[in-house]
Amino acid sequence: MYTMGTILRHGSPAQKQAYLPKIATGELRLQAFGVTEPDAGTDTTRISTFARREGDSYIVSGRKIWISRAEHSDLMVLLCRTQKREDAAKPSDGMSVLIVDMRQAVGNGLTIRPVRTMLNHATTELFFEDLEVPAANLVGEEGKGFRYILDGMNAERILIASECIGDAKFFIDRASAYAKERNVFGRAIGENQGVQFPIARAYVQMTAAAHMVDHAAGLFEAGEPCGTEANMAKLTASEASWYAADMALQTHGGFGFAEEYDIERKFRETRLYQVAPISTNLILSHVATHVLDLPKSF
Repeated sequence: MYTMGTILRHGSPAQKQAYLPKIATGELRLQAFGVTEPDAGTDTTRISTFARREGDSYIVSGRKIWISRAEHSDLMVLLCRTQKREDAAKPSDGMSVLIVDMRQAVGNGLTIRPVRTMLNHATTELFFEDLEVPAANLVGEEGKGFRYILDGMNAERILIASECIGDAKFFIDRASAYAKERNVFGRAIGENQGVQFPIARAYVQMTAAAHMVDHAAGLFEAGEPCGTEANMAKLTASEASWYAADMALQTHGGFGFAEEYDIERKFRETRLYQVAPISTNLILSHVATHVLDLPKSF
């Protein structure tokens, strides 16, 4: 969902008419977000995938990694360089956003390689070899794509934070139910404060994080600056989810490692959000430098 925010806010009228109604009806399936590269993770300004203009087309060459849903998507919002980094006035200049029709691109300059991971997440590596993209698929102005993609990143962080709230609720519900049903030493384990207090703490943390997520989403919907709020929502929600995951596993004891309870699966899945789509440390760095006016550490 968050990928199309870039087109919604910065696309041309023709692009919006061509894509958004079909996305809303489901005629166009999932959309991928092509930003991360092997040598450019959280430092987006270091991407090197390049699109050179030739007549009415851009010719794209480069490589992306950790691109979710690419195998199953009809469209991709692709961030690439249209000006070399060393020639740009500042590192965030010279990047542009292209809309790639995945149905036409695969096998015609785009190769998708699935990346196997420890969790059930369809992520891929992409190889671009002289992929031709119509110049009409340029979003906004050439060279200004970095600021366009930030809207997508903020929406992504709010969406992921919402997922984390859902994960936390899952763990709390499962742990509460198990604690009421599981009897040890002649009593339900949920009667013990050592069991019930961590569940209660997880609920408090989830609820507080949910309010932060709602606040960030409200700012985004209103078109207000929300970078800091989106980051803080993602951090608080991912930490609430991870605490709830650890709590649920501990509450279930040995059964938490059994596949039939689904705790071990969700435990692995929710760990991702300490790392992606932006690491906890980088969020803390953002708050330290952008809010607290502390010196940059990198």
